[in-house]
Amino acid sequence: MESITKLFKIDNGPSSSHTIGPKKAAKEFLEKYPNEYSYQCTLFGSLAATGKGHLTDAALINVFKDKRFEILWEPDVFLKFHPNAMKFESYDIDKNQTAEWIVYSVGGGKITDGQIIDEENHIYPDVKFSDIYDWTEEKGKTLWEYVVEYEGTQILDYLNEVWNAMQDSVKRGLKTEGTLPGGLSLFRRASSFYERSKRYSGSIRRRSMLFSYALAVGEENACGGKIVTAPTCGSAGVLPAVLYMLKFNLKYSDSRIIKALATAGLIGNIIKHNASISGAEVGCQGEIGAACSMAASAAAQIFGAIPYEIEYAAEMGLEHHLGLTCDPIGGLVQVPCIERNAFAAARALDAATFSILAGGKHIVPFDKIVKVMKYTGHDLPSIYKETGEGGLAKFIKIN
Repeated sequence: MESITKLFKIDNGPSSSHTIGPKKAAKEFLEKYPNEYSYQCTLFGSLAATGKGHLTDAALINVFKDKRFEILWEPDVFLKFHPNAMKFESYDIDKNQTAEWIVYSVGGGKITDGQIIDEENHIYPDVKFSDIYDWTEEKGKTLWEYVVEYEGTQILDYLNEVWNAMQDSVKRGLKTEGTLPGGLSLFRRASSFYERSKRYSGSIRRRSMLFSYALAVGEENACGGKIVTAPTCGSAGVLPAVLYMLKFNLKYSDSRIIKALATAGLIGNIIKHNASISGAEVGCQGEIGAACSMAASAAAQIFGAIPYEIEYAAEMGLEHHLGLTCDPIGGLVQVPCIERNAFAAARALDAATFSILAGGKHIVPFDKIVKVMKYTGHDLPSIYKETGEGGLAKFIKIN
């Protein structure tokens, strides 16, 4: 598996697969062919179907802003390797093609040309939780220490940057009011939720504040603000909301949270490597489900859980999102995406608590639920995988 620095990316929303990935691909193509007369990018499949709502065109135009550039949209054409496909082309003054590159945005801001990733990019020797768990048992260590074993102590410095960026996105979102762009006329609710939560006490106050934290990041993402992919932009509010609540409402330390981020990254990496975190490939279970799983594992560790209990928390976070469709209205990362972050954050804390109460005893291994999620995603019709053709996107239209 790759470094978790590839999973946690600090960048601008609203979509890791539709904006961060295409932007990265465009930059790479332009850097390789900087002096051509004109350029063209054809977007295929899910990338084309919901690209305008996800600001894909804006991301590409911003890269090619000083060039002759055209975007073509092919939402009904799906290339074999992945639903989020792009073809970049360059031409000379006589309209002769000088270069062509087909590339795929596979989730979390990662791009690939479809070739098998060189093993030298993989720093972890294990790709299954069961093998990692065996390591913790043999060494008498925990999951975050496994991350440090192969990433080095510098990974904790990077995760400190990630944690600071997460906190900043929550704080900005809590302060900002107004209407989200895109045509849904959706009012930003994080600030209102936060202020109203102060009227309550105890568990209701904490749950209300948790909702406000998740909404804050989701709304920042929808506006193209700076967030952390965790594991994607569309699910970026789940993990920060849980960790922010644990720090500011339950007074857990930053050092404890950063170690929990390492564990969350490891869980996300296992899902990414063995299944997918792309809504276009497996539906929203791969985004919100993975985010809930990551947040549940982080919370369980902070609560003092051992690896076996952490596994159960992570398993529940993913299991109870199986089959979740990706059906954003108007292709915008707003409805139902933002609310899903809030509910998944609450479910993550529930999963962590449930696991500890159960002593970690469970029947379904985490590795098996990852495999189930992968095959469930492949069985979902394409209309429920970020194409804007099914579910809410079909029955509720932007005026």
